[in-house]
Order: sequence, then C-alpha cells, then structure tokens
Amino acid sequence: MTKTWLITGCSSGFGRILSEAVLARGDNVVVTARDARTVQPLADAYPDRALAAALDVTRPGDAAGVAAQAEARFGSLDVLVNNAGFGFMGAVEESQPDEYRPMFETNLFGLIETTRAALPALRRSGGGGRIVNLSSVGGITGRMGFGLYNASKFAVEGLSEALAEEVEPLGLKVIIVEPGAFRTDFLGRSISAARTRLDAYEQTSGRTRDFSQTNDGQQPGDPVRAMNVLMQAVDSPSPPLRLPLGQDAYARIRSKLSQIESDLQIWEAAAVATGFA
Repeated sequence: MTKTWLITGCSSGFGRILSEAVLARGDNVVVTARDARTVQPLADAYPDRALAAALDVTRPGDAAGVAAQAEARFGSLDVLVNNAGFGFMGAVEESQPDEYRPMFETNLFGLIETTRAALPALRRSGGGGRIVNLSSVGGITGRMGFGLYNASKFAVEGLSEALAEEVEPLGLKVIIVEPGAFRTDFLGRSISAARTRLDAYEQTSGRTRDFSQTNDGQQPGDPVRAMNVLMQAVDSPSPPLRLPLGQDAYARIRSKLSQIESDLQIWEAAAVATGFA
C-alpha cells in the first residue's frame, strides 16, 4: 500500500536520505525545507510522487499549510517525520539565551506545532498512521558540553511518550528515533557552539567541543542503513516506541540503564520509606 509521508528538514542529512529512499520505493513524499529550492530537485525527479514545499517549523502557520498541501495533492497523510533540528555545544554556564533558545524553537516547539498541524490529517487517514520524532541518543543520555541540546531532546522524548498514549486509541503509533554518531552534517553545518569558552570547563565541555570539531566525517554510522531501519519500523504493524540506531547508541543507553538500576537498588529502602507512618 502506497503511503504519503511529510518529512521536515530534507535539505541534507537524514531528511534528505530518507526522502530519497521513500521515493525510490514508490511512496509519496512532501519534501520540505526552509528554502524549497533546496529540495525542488527531488520533486523534479519524481514529479508524480514528490511535492517540494517551504516549511520553517518555527514560523506560525507553515506546518498547517503544508499538511493541507499533502492532503490536497495525495489525498491523505500517513507518516509524519519530525526531522528538522540542529545541535549546540557549550557548558551550561557558557551558553547564552540567544544561542540556545533558537534551538529549542526548532527542536522542540517546532516539532510540537508541526505535529499538532498534521494530526487532523493523520487521524483522517483511517488508522495505521505513524509519527516519527527524530531524537538522539542524547535524548536519553546526557553528555558534558551538550547539556542544552540534551534538554531539547529529552523534552522531545517526554512529549513523545505522552503523545503515544494519546493517539494509540486512534490507530496511530509514535516512534522515537535515537541515533548515535552517523556520518551526516550534524557535526558540520548543523551544529553551533557557545561564543564563550571558560577555562574552568576545558576538561569537560572543552574536550567535547574539541572532539566534535575534529570528528566530523569520521562517525561510524552509515545514515543510509539507518534510514532503511527507520522505514522497516514505520512499516511494522507493531513498531517500537524507541528505536536507537547504532552500536554506540545501544552501549550508551545500556550503560545508563545499568546506572539507574544501581541507584534504585542502593536508595530504594530509604526512598520508599517516605510515606506517612
């Protein structure tokens, strides 16, 4: 059965690769970017199944307009992929509001508004719809130097858990995608760093900055393979709520789960004995 997808952030990276793969297999895709000219070649290559549209997820009204275009062009909307986003590095103390708040506007608030705009069309699709939220292994595990970015993705995860419960009775499923390090533009043009760099954090966030700035292009993950797994999850009748991608993502998540279990065991007796006697 042919699906209609709406994918945000398709000018490069995961969004571009996923759009190309979905089109190649025969589905319909609304490919979006802030500048529609960057995704128009995809629409030109698949004139019957692709629609290029301008979508700035932070601009009120854009998402609703694009969702309406999807239904008008293809008759329905079956899959929403909230991929648009970018990263930010810097210790919490080093970071300024004008540096990190735009990231929250895109990574979190833009995702919320795009989802709200697409939900009526997804509900009208008659069940089986999917909402795919691109989080990160950094959405479930924090790392020095990425605290503000982690906060934006942790928020996406909490939102997605609640949303999954709300839409399940409607026949819709939510998938939280948690990639590790993949060879995309994330460490290049899709990330910024705090202007301030304090000596006090050179051995923590400073090391993260230095590693990130020299590791671009060396990431172990193949983004094409990652998006193939994502498509498998979307097609599954029982998709996972969480979909970590990459060996490093699994290692970091399992390490965190082990630490949580250790804390629970050590503190459980004292912590549960806090009710009224």
